[in-house]
Amino acid sequence: QVQLVESGGASVQAGGSLRLSCVVSGYTYSSRCMGWFRQASGKEREGIALSGGTTYYADSVKGRFTISQDNAKNTVYLQMSSLKPEDTATYFCALKATWYCSKRASDYAYWGQGTQVTVSS
Repeated sequence: QVQLVESGGASVQAGGSLRLSCVVSGYTYSSRCMGWFRQASGKEREGIALSGGTTYYADSVKGRFTISQDNAKNTVYLQMSSLKPEDTATYFCALKATWYCSKRASDYAYWGQGTQVTVSS
């Protein structure tokens, strides 16, 4: 059974930093794309950082967020800096069972429960 568990969400001031973690268990194949998505209230879920055969960042986070993976710990991180109030959302990690990364949430079969990030001005 594949499980993804996120942690690290918090309330921070604008300009601050956070690191989100996603521990993956039950998936033993090397071929995968890991993605970080976020969903703000009343908005669709959007892919913001993807890591597989390629690395992708949404324009809204490019230069401020970094996705990385620690294969020994089976953990994916999202380092977020220069946070803005518009970054406020629930953040999810997701796994797609191929190297090919997609920006569409519907292409990801496995999801974590989400972690809340709130950025105040």
